[in-house]
Amino acid sequence: MDELPPEAAALVRPDRVWSRAQVLRRPSPVPAVAGTYAWYFKQLPAALDCTDCVSWSGLTLLYVGISPKAPPTSGVGVSRQNLRRRLRQHYALNAYGSTLRLTLGCLLAEQLGIQLRRVGSGTRLTFADGEPRLSQWMAENAFACWVAHERPWELEDALVSTLDLPLNLQGNNRHPFHQRLKGMRAAARDRARALPVWRPGESGAGALRPQPTMISE
Repeated sequence: MDELPPEAAALVRPDRVWSRAQVLRRPSPVPAVAGTYAWYFKQLPAALDCTDCVSWSGLTLLYVGISPKAPPTSGVGVSRQNLRRRLRQHYALNAYGSTLRLTLGCLLAEQLGIQLRRVGSGTRLTFADGEPRLSQWMAENAFACWVAHERPWELEDALVSTLDLPLNLQGNNRHPFHQRLKGMRAAARDRARALPVWRPGESGAGALRPQPTMISE
């Protein structure tokens, strides 16, 4: 980790990490600024080999992300995202608006009894009525930390190229889990597109297992 820039210390050796309830509370502890964030996990999806991943206080670093994304070279369509908004989306929205939720849901589909489905007009893919189960799992197992950065994509590139981050796909082709994860996500999308559009009241996962009681935030 000596190759990483100094700003990376806040992500690989954080003073603390934050839970779903803490990130979603108002006022939120997450600043509304540009930056890079890291996700640490307590329970690990069974498919992962995390031997070489960064560990911190009993948690394992599996994924890093940024907000906003790098601006287009044309200067048109610059993202107005920030850390606060993006982390709230990961914790509280659905797989259509969060690549992290899509990845976790695909890895945990059998364990949580959820399935990717087409919703609404049929163009969006989410875990339908399984999204609350994924949120519950994240509330118990997924913790975030962040660092403000004016050009967060540069720090993300350094982290992805240096660390073992099995849940990152972009720029991470070298990782041994990359092709398997990419294939799992593609297969889930193909299955979803072959099924009819999910409607409220239908079990989005085909009733693979009983739904656990959810906690509310």
